[in-house]
Amino acid sequence: MTTFRADLHIHTALSPCAGEEMTPPAIVAAALRAGLQLIAVTDHNSAGNVAAVQEAARGTGLNVLAGMEVQTREDVHLVCLFNTAREAREWQREIYRHLPVGENREEYFGSQILMDAAGRETGRETRLLLGSVDLGVEEVVQRVNGLGGIVLPAHVDRPAYSLLANLGLIPPGLPVPALEVGLLSPEAACKKFPALSGWPLVAASDAHYPGDIGRRVTEYDLEAVNIAALTRALRRQHFKVVIDAGRNNFR
Repeated sequence: MTTFRADLHIHTALSPCAGEEMTPPAIVAAALRAGLQLIAVTDHNSAGNVAAVQEAARGTGLNVLAGMEVQTREDVHLVCLFNTAREAREWQREIYRHLPVGENREEYFGSQILMDAAGRETGRETRLLLGSVDLGVEEVVQRVNGLGGIVLPAHVDRPAYSLLANLGLIPPGLPVPALEVGLLSPEAACKKFPALSGWPLVAASDAHYPGDIGRRVTEYDLEAVNIAALTRALRRQHFKVVIDAGRNNFR
């Protein structure tokens, strides 16, 4: 068993709300400076830069999980994690079929930059990625689970784009192994939102700029870096949310 200091919610320049400086090499460098051993690339409704970040991290000791942050029909954000970029691309094809028709307008929403491992632009995603797909929370969870991935409902303690803010509850029997907190410590979140009590609560940065990476960290005890091992650690609560006054801003 090895402890991995992890940040499993990071955006690249493909997310229109992220900085253009969120290139694959910049993300890897920032993660290593933060002392991380494991990250996940989770752009909005797309996995187009996952493979590039994985290639940029090759040989550095940093592990990179493939992921995506999906915005559901209810405007709830869900972090979807997979073992491989291929699985994430398969999920991307599904998500693209459920995105609303319409092109991104960079002057309003920001650029959606596709990159290679060196950070060079290879194209621009023209679909508007900031919209909601026409799939509900439970549909997304079921489909991701069916592809061998897992879902972590994102920043459940935030006043927008979260299960509690948008639905007012956690759907009974929702088959997810944990929930992510984005503002509060797990203890403070449970005190403020009693519905969270009994759930495994992890933390991640939701980084949109290099300086955000590693602001919120969870240390996972894993026997391997894959979805099965991560799921076991979450279900057995073999993890610890790290609150570092120098890096985190939990309340």
